[in-house]
Amino acid sequence: MNSITTTPSLRGLILTGIFSALAVSVSTMSVAADSEPVRTSIVKYDDLNVSSPQGADALYRRIQQAAANVCWVATDDHFYNKLVVSKCIHRAVVDAVMKVNSPALVDAYNAKNPMPLPVALTADQAR
Repeated sequence: MNSITTTPSLRGLILTGIFSALAVSVSTMSVAADSEPVRTSIVKYDDLNVSSPQGADALYRRIQQAAANVCWVATDDHFYNKLVVSKCIHRAVVDAVMKVNSPALVDAYNAKNPMPLPVALTADQAR
């Protein structure tokens, strides 16, 4: 079994990727409400082994929570709010999962979502 070892600089790069993915995902919502500032979140996972199923599940939950916190918008229009937040969360989670580039994290995502991400994309990005 191959194990993935990450250096502190690689972890920083990965965290920057997640940060960027969340920022880009929120920008769509920000266009709809120009007065809203773009919100971002950093998801730390240097304490996790993301190549293991348990570590990947823990990171997936952290990514989901960060996306929900970043994407939540207070509005009187419940339907609009639910639609915008749902799309924002989905896009932020997908972007973050793909940026981390861990097959175990893709597996964790696929186990919890009806439209799975292709694992082959993750392998291609590693080359």
